Amino acid sequence: MRIIPAIDIIDGKCVRLSKGDYSTKIEYGAFPLEIAKSFEAHGIEHLHLVDLDGAKAKKIINYKVLESITKNTSLKVDFGGGVKTEEDLHIAFESGAKQVTGGSIAVKDPALFKQWIKQYGADKIILGADVNDEKIAVSGWLETSTMDLMPFLADYLSAGAEYVICTDISKDGMLAGPSFDLYEKILNKNDLNLIASGGIADYNELGRLSEMGCEGTIIGKAIYENRITLKQLEQFILNS
Repeated sequence: MRIIPAIDIIDGKCVRLSKGDYSTKIEYGAFPLEIAKSFEAHGIEHLHLVDLDGAKAKKIINYKVLESITKNTSLKVDFGGGVKTEEDLHIAFESGAKQVTGGSIAVKDPALFKQWIKQYGADKIILGADVNDEKIAVSGWLETSTMDLMPFLADYLSAGAEYVICTDISKDGMLAGPSFDLYEKILNKNDLNLIASGGIADYNELGRLSEMGCEGTIIGKAIYENRITLKQLEQFILNS
């Protein structure tokens, strides 16, 4: 299972939110590049970078942060937040992203998102399935749609999607444990590369997610609050 630390960006700084609520913002560092370098120094190869300004503005804002990380580290970055148009997608890839995650666009313009999967390849385009009570949420989680998770996944898998990041918003940033039941339900019904996200609080949870069959897990606040150390993550990677 891939270990994928998260860096969320507002005003060029590393932050974390609780349940996607912008008013709960906590800053963890003014220099995302230095944080990324610390991940790399502990054997981590992947990074989940989210442009929260972009998610709210509905266009990429913090692409310079992406560029600085990809130019100065060897981290393989998947980038999300504000990717709504072909131009946004080009900016993300030109700034060094290895993969781009689309959430809102997959709900609001499925034809375009399916075209991206076909054009760029399922290894480059990740489906973002952010959920509140198994309903898909969009626009930086500021809106909850009426779309149910399971049909949403089935539709995109039939269109060729292979990678899915599923975040249970009720768990995100709460350090109360991930949605094991939800992930088990998804994996039992679908053949996909599931990346678990939201709620990771304890090192032992990683083993359970791995045993369930998650392809990767995104870890955010647990790292910044020292609930899981980079040394522990380094050991997990070495033992995997």
